[in-house]
Amino acid sequence: MIRAIGATAGRLGAMLSVLLGVVVWAASSVETVEMTAGRSQLLEYPADVERISTSNPEVVDVVVVGAREVLLNAKSPGLASVLVWLGGQERRLYSVRVQPDVEAARKLLRTTFPNEPIEIEAAQDTATLRGQVSSKEVAEKAAAIVSGLFKNVVNSLRVEPEPVPAQILLRVRFAEVNRTALERLGLNLISTGALHMPGSITTGQFSPPRSTDLRGTIGAAVEGTTSEWTLSDTLNVFAFRPDLNLSALIAALKEQRVLQILAEPNLVTLDGKEASFLVGGEFPIPTLQGGANAGAVTVQFREFGIRLSFEPHVTPHGTIRMRVRPEVSTIDLANAVSFGGFVIPALSTRRMETEIELGQGQSFVIAGLIDDRARADLRRIPGLSQIPILGELFKSREKQASKTELLVIVTPELVTPIPAGEPVPQLVMPLKFLHQLRPGELLERSSGEPSPSRQGPPQRSKSAASQQPAQAQRR
Repeated sequence: MIRAIGATAGRLGAMLSVLLGVVVWAASSVETVEMTAGRSQLLEYPADVERISTSNPEVVDVVVVGAREVLLNAKSPGLASVLVWLGGQERRLYSVRVQPDVEAARKLLRTTFPNEPIEIEAAQDTATLRGQVSSKEVAEKAAAIVSGLFKNVVNSLRVEPEPVPAQILLRVRFAEVNRTALERLGLNLISTGALHMPGSITTGQFSPPRSTDLRGTIGAAVEGTTSEWTLSDTLNVFAFRPDLNLSALIAALKEQRVLQILAEPNLVTLDGKEASFLVGGEFPIPTLQGGANAGAVTVQFREFGIRLSFEPHVTPHGTIRMRVRPEVSTIDLANAVSFGGFVIPALSTRRMETEIELGQGQSFVIAGLIDDRARADLRRIPGLSQIPILGELFKSREKQASKTELLVIVTPELVTPIPAGEPVPQLVMPLKFLHQLRPGELLERSSGEPSPSRQGPPQRSKSAASQQPAQAQRR
């Protein structure tokens, strides 16, 4: 039995020595090969190659290109083992480590984003992006580019804080021009009443100068010259005959009768954001319901007035490009309709949409929206106007034609808010106006007495002044 145990121990020792020899041979014969994805490496041997094998064909591909040559093709980052059998029972074992092509990724990022400091670090099949970029879009695009070269991408790019968008102030003026009034002139006859003439004769198109502006008495010649008349309109043509006590004034209609400012809104918005406003109101419209509530009348409201929408954008050249959509709508009772006992007015709408580009402080005028209307009025005396033939004598017909044009004046400006801690700008009043508001000025105007600031030093009465020397003599 002792012999059997010894024989068994001898066999175990022999097997252990063989295994240790194999392990030692395997450990000493493994070669490490470092490769870059997308590259190839050629291996040459002193003997003919009989067989080849790879543990991960997706990482490295092995091709026998000659009797004693083997070509390794690195396909993707990772680890793989390659075993080559040579003639004479010789074997070669390789541990292949394929690294990603970091340099190609860096070159691609520099080409795509030349002004962005993007750094890339790689570890096997994972790439890490570091740095600070200008926008979120740049960070996302850089990660998408690197993902084509690496299996895993860690996007650690930081995005710079976005600059505060510019604020744009839009000064808009809506004006309506009476084109009919622009083509008319007015004649005004003025007299002091001498020779039993009326004091004022006018066409009604403009107000005549007041009779208080003339110096003289009724029935007598006018004193002085025409310099007593104050005419502010520079388009006036004035002629005066002192011997006839008659003057004529030919003037274009005043500005406020030709051009009327409808609205002057000021809007502030951010770059690329739309802003709008509406000055007007809403009018009710009765609407019939259907279905289960058939025949029921509900009221809906529709907006009217002056509406403006604009979307500005600051260009790289410093100009302001914006899309402007002005609209002016008014209630038109002339085209109203009757429905179910209700009178529903129509809307007269003028709308435009355009895109303009201006410099800061420049103005742009949008015109050409003309409203041409004709109106006929009939006045008659009830009863008498219905008499055949003779009834036409008791009727009066009047036709009026009006033509107006809408003007939109746009002036954009770049504005910035007042920083915190700085005083708010004060309203600057004219110096002349401030002088009129001196202490006591308003009291003087209301009471008619001079204010204390304008009164001189207090004066003593004569009796008091004459008594002082007398008292001194008595002493």
